[in-house]
Amino acid sequence: MGLFVTQTFAGGKSSEGQPVTAPFLMVDIHDSDIATITFQPGPEAGGLVYLGYQPRDYFDDDTASADVDLDRQASALAVWAQEVTGTGVEASSIRPLLAEEGVEEPMDVFVEETVDRLLETLGVPRFPWEEV
Repeated sequence: MGLFVTQTFAGGKSSEGQPVTAPFLMVDIHDSDIATITFQPGPEAGGLVYLGYQPRDYFDDDTASADVDLDRQASALAVWAQEVTGTGVEASSIRPLLAEEGVEEPMDVFVEETVDRLLETLGVPRFPWEEV
């Protein structure tokens, strides 16, 4: 069985569970295959990306997740990193980590590895997966 956990980075520290206030970056891992990343502040429609698989592909159900503008969200994550962690990062460094629609083989066997790369890129301390 894979990992099921929700971790949040807010106020300069990480914690398990949902965020209380913005700014935040929340990672919700489903069975080590999908990571749903939500963040605030984000674009007008909300900060949302997936790592590993998009839920609509993983569950073979178009209603399992909305369409995501990956270029827009990568740019928003770059702005988030600058504003929240002070890390200067280009959207082009974030974009390859995001789950494309129709992915058959994700970047990593365990999505936690991709999450770790994203967190490092954004200047967020690694979450303690093994301690959760």
